[in-house]
Amino acid sequence: MATLLQRVKSKVAIFAHRKARGMLDGEYGSVFRGRSLDFDDLRAYVPGDEVRDIDWKASARHGSPLIRRYVAVRRQTVLLVTDTGRNMAAEARSGEAKKDIAVLSLGVLGYLALRHGDVVGMVCGDSAATRSFPAKGGEAHLERLLRHVDSHTGLDAPGSSIRDQLDYIARNISGRHLLFVVADELAADDATGRLLRRLCAQHEILWLTVRDAELVPPPLADARLQRSGDSYSVADSSLLAWQPATSSVVAAAYAAAAKDRDAARKAMLQSAGITEGEVAGSGDVIAGLFALLERHRRAG
Repeated sequence: MATLLQRVKSKVAIFAHRKARGMLDGEYGSVFRGRSLDFDDLRAYVPGDEVRDIDWKASARHGSPLIRRYVAVRRQTVLLVTDTGRNMAAEARSGEAKKDIAVLSLGVLGYLALRHGDVVGMVCGDSAATRSFPAKGGEAHLERLLRHVDSHTGLDAPGSSIRDQLDYIARNISGRHLLFVVADELAADDATGRLLRRLCAQHEILWLTVRDAELVPPPLADARLQRSGDSYSVADSSLLAWQPATSSVVAAAYAAAAKDRDAARKAMLQSAGITEGEVAGSGDVIAGLFALLERHRRAG
């Protein structure tokens, strides 16, 4: 049976040819603002690269633009942060379990970190408890982290509360790290906003939101034919009735409420200085992470 990390590597290999993998590595390498870098090698320029990174002399000799790539002089610490509560056992927009998308996302970022010589730790948990794993190098260590998330996230787990894991970090984690947070659609509130601003003052933070499933798959006219059974809330096992959402009025109200919630979350993260990305399914993970890293670099 393939390990979780082998699945991560396969996903990266399928998605990215050599040049694209180099771009993904380059975006990761630029995450830490102010990190000490040494020159590594040159690669072909691609649209979106910083003009200041062009090696003009080498480009003239080569006949086309070349970009300088750098490697970090000192090892950085990446802290994977995720929710293992039962919310992450629910369906994502793609129909997959959110935890499967989270494991893939954590694996890809962790794998990039290891490729750059960085060490990877993890803070995860639910509303009942938070678990912390020290930062280490090595693929066997990353595999253990991914297996913990995979095995501890289920419908029988306690409720979700990513704020508890963030509060644990604020109280217990010293030093400056890169926090990579994977969670579902976080509801914005003032207390969480203050906590995020406190964390962002100390750490670099990347935030990846796994999108919730739609209440009724569009188009509404086909939903009645496509639904094979009822859905239930993972929070309290209550029935999520889909029939009312076949009303255009109800569907419009639901869409407006979801849009407002998204806007509030985005505003809260932006106010704290946190770059957010979104994925609806495992097929979005590699492209979503690349876009997230690129936006973070441009924001810095």
